[in-house]
Amino acid sequence: MKWIFVGASTIASQHMIGAVRAQTGCDVTWVVSGSGDRTASWAQEHGIANHTASLDEALTDADAGAVYISSTNEKHHAQAMAAIAAGKHVLCEKPLGMTIAEAEEMVSAAKERGTVFATNHHLRCSGSHRAVRDLIQSGEIGDVLSVRIHHAVHLPENLQGWRINDASAGGGVIPDITVHDADVARFLLGEDPVDVVAQLAVSGMGEGVEDSCMSVWTMPSGAMVMSHESFTHPFAGSGLEVHGTKGSVFASGVMTQMPVGQITVRTGDGERDLPYSDHSLYVQGVADFMSAVAGTGTPAATGEDGIKSLAVALAVRDAAQSGQKVVVDYGAIR
Repeated sequence: MKWIFVGASTIASQHMIGAVRAQTGCDVTWVVSGSGDRTASWAQEHGIANHTASLDEALTDADAGAVYISSTNEKHHAQAMAAIAAGKHVLCEKPLGMTIAEAEEMVSAAKERGTVFATNHHLRCSGSHRAVRDLIQSGEIGDVLSVRIHHAVHLPENLQGWRINDASAGGGVIPDITVHDADVARFLLGEDPVDVVAQLAVSGMGEGVEDSCMSVWTMPSGAMVMSHESFTHPFAGSGLEVHGTKGSVFASGVMTQMPVGQITVRTGDGERDLPYSDHSLYVQGVADFMSAVAGTGTPAATGEDGIKSLAVALAVRDAAQSGQKVVVDYGAIR
């Protein structure tokens, strides 16, 4: 299958082009970006035959069956809607839209058109996160009491730009990282947060947007999730902990795009390392997407998953700005 890439982004160049080309019969044949000469050089650098500033032009290519969207957040809705109307399958970066209504419209349009629509939540594609989920489901650590996610990192200079200074483009640590952590909690526990409390801060990088956030979420089972995201922590590392009635899981260095980190399981029988597959997160995500296109599987993260992670992130922002507990509004999919 031929792919159209919308957005000459870092994630596209570092991870997604290779992930698409790793699939049998797949290649990236278009890149769409409004950055002129940079788009042409980007296409040449990555061996992409066609480049344009017009999404409509690329969508007229009948041989292109899938669209990957990694533009700035405020563009996702219009670009996805155009791709769906053209009958293309869509893999969209998170957050799907700026509002729940936008995200719902994208998902509904794809269902009506009969195309696959998925969210590129890469962390649930990692061997480490899948190993932790499977361990939880096995019952070895008992009933889950709490989860702690620490995803406070230092945003590299080449990724800063709009993420730290443009709220209208969807900047800020909440739409950039909290939305990922919401998906992680949902993926690990198999349930959706009910309500949240939160605080946000500007701790040295944000210009008109938050660069740090801490929040606590209540799950239907009674488990609590504590989540910490930041752009300003160069030495903090990342990871997650899951604490149950019979044991705990400590996963360090796993909140990353690479298949790295260490997982330790602690129970009454002592401690042991938990092995996991070190496959590429992005190759796995594209493979799952292609299985859905072929009708033999489902995307790693569906459009509905994208709606729900966005809903949690928006609730976290509302709670931080209001100083009040906020019930998560999942829109029509609840």
